[in-house]
Order: sequence, then C-alpha cells, then structure tokens
Amino acid sequence: MQKLAGKNALITGGNSGIGLATAKLFQEHGARLAITGRDPESLEQARQAIGGDVMALQSDAGKLSDIEYLMSQAKEHFGQLDILFVNAAIAHAAPFELVTEAAFDEMAAVNFKGIFFTIQKALPLLTNNASIIVTSSITNSMGSPNFSVYGACKAALRSLVKTLGLELIGRGIRVNAISPGPITTPMYGRIGLPNEVEQMIKTEIQNKSPIKRFGEAEEVARVALFLASDDSSYIVGDEIVVDGGMSLL
Repeated sequence: MQKLAGKNALITGGNSGIGLATAKLFQEHGARLAITGRDPESLEQARQAIGGDVMALQSDAGKLSDIEYLMSQAKEHFGQLDILFVNAAIAHAAPFELVTEAAFDEMAAVNFKGIFFTIQKALPLLTNNASIIVTSSITNSMGSPNFSVYGACKAALRSLVKTLGLELIGRGIRVNAISPGPITTPMYGRIGLPNEVEQMIKTEIQNKSPIKRFGEAEEVARVALFLASDDSSYIVGDEIVVDGGMSLL
C-alpha cells in the first residue's frame, strides 16, 4: 500500500543521509518529490539514486533568498505541498571557548533561522491537511560538549515545533519533530574532527548505547513516513525520539 500516493513532498537536505533515505522511501510510497542540497555534485548523485521525476534544487538552507526561490520553484512545479520535511542541518565541533562568531552564525542560520523561515515561506503552499516534519536531535535535551551551538539550535527547534503545532493546527497543518540519536550518516565525516578522534568517539558512543550500535538512516526515514502519512493524523506538536535508548541514560 502506497501511503503517500498523490502527495507532493519537499525535503530539505535530501541529498544525503536521513534526507536521502527518506526521499527514497517517500517515492516508494507514491509521493512526488523535490529535494534540496548545497553541494551540486551530491545533489545530482541523489537525484540519480532516487530516480523517477524528482526535482533536485541547489539551495542553501541558511539563506533567505535561496529559501524564497525554492518556494517559488516548488509552487511552479507542484502548485501546492502536502509534506514539508525540514531536515537540512550542519554541525561543527569546537570547545565552547573556541567557537567563533562566523561558526556560530553559520550554524544558527542553517539549524534554526533557515528552518523557521522555510516553514514560514512554505505556508502559502501547504494544503489544509499538510504535515510538517522537523529534524531535531537528542542534543536538544542532553548536554553535548563541543556542540554547544548545534545543541542550542536543536533545542530551539523543539520549542518551535510545540508552538507551531498549536499555531498551525487550526489550518489543518500538523507540525511534529523527529529527534535522532547517533545515526550512520555522512555528517560525522563533515564535523571536522581528525579521523582517529572521529573513530574513537564513534566507538565510545556505540559501546555506551543501550542497543550497542548506531542507527541507520532508513530507520529514521520510516518514522518520517509515519509522520508524513495519515497514520499519524492525531499527533500534533510532538517529538519522536529515534536513538536506540541513548537519551534514557
């Protein structure tokens, strides 16, 4: 059974990791797709990997001009949107005292400001039975040394989802969040840590995890499918944690 047949979906950060896995699953369930990414090469690779009539748009999730252009293209291509998966994110690891203003501004622009305005600019396109899904993180409620800005932005998203859950449900629009824990995605390689440090951290996380492994992007994608479909019709302003029990520790 195709759970998203006839629906139009826009996925930001759909060129890798959770976004790409979700795009593939949404397409399997009948959705018409648009994905975004900053890197044109990985965006094209994702378009080919998804196949079919997917619209792939280069877009910086932290730039308002890019967001406005993205929505104009989505309107021209689809007319309206049934599903908005606001998933694009970046992370840079640094001790608190070494965080620069430039790094702060870049992460805040993509991880909070961009998500705020992506939802705002998408509102005129959203149907009265639309689902908005925001990718937060378990760092929104856990202390995460070296990720002070990232964690703070994700906490802001948790708050935003609750507020918009109430504010938009009168229009029939449901807003919910997914908060992944440690997931095997390319983001770990882009954080900027030396390889040996990255591997040491991954091993430490895996050993600490109650389930003793990292999650897979496809496992998060299945939760996104649930929130995008009518299966979650009575879920509003909520957060589904997908972390193998990490946040229970």
